[in-house]
Amino acid sequence: MKSYYLPLVLCACLGLLPNYSHGHALNNKLYSTGEPLSKPRAMTGFIEMQYARGIPEVPFIDEAGKTQTLAQYQGKLTLVNLWATWCAPCLREIPELQKLQQQYQGKNLNIVPISIDEEIQDVRPFLNKYGFNNYSTWLDPNKNIEGIVPTTVVPASYFFDAKGNLVGFIRGYLDWGDKDVVSYLDQLIAKYAPVSQ
Repeated sequence: MKSYYLPLVLCACLGLLPNYSHGHALNNKLYSTGEPLSKPRAMTGFIEMQYARGIPEVPFIDEAGKTQTLAQYQGKLTLVNLWATWCAPCLREIPELQKLQQQYQGKNLNIVPISIDEEIQDVRPFLNKYGFNNYSTWLDPNKNIEGIVPTTVVPASYFFDAKGNLVGFIRGYLDWGDKDVVSYLDQLIAKYAPVSQ
């Protein structure tokens, strides 16, 4: 690599850091995640982190107005899907995530949708309008999620191990209905939230 390329690469990488430093530095490395799982083509954009990262406990609200936190889902692999009513690709993901929720009901996977809409009164009418009457979501009008992960791209999905540590993410739309995605999720569960825990 020519010497003048190195400063350019460093500047480009450093330019990405602010996206990952909202309120909580993701430098909180807890353990090495070991050899990454082999990804199917459908999961090309998924990043399995080299180190699990500890996260702070931040509050969200459910549609009934009750405070919720991710801590209640420890013990299973948790998939947090960030979405918004103004996000067209999110509308494509919701039915696929609904099917996944049904498919994994009673298994070692939690799926937690979190709307980052500021106008929370618009969320339920939006879901009902598109036939997602039974799709429950948490609300985050104050973007408390930024204390854990960036919200610069939606949809975005983040994975947390059985102890609530961040272990991977994908930013942008993913076809959750792809058969290879389901088999990859099973591998993630086996690695990060084995039944024996």
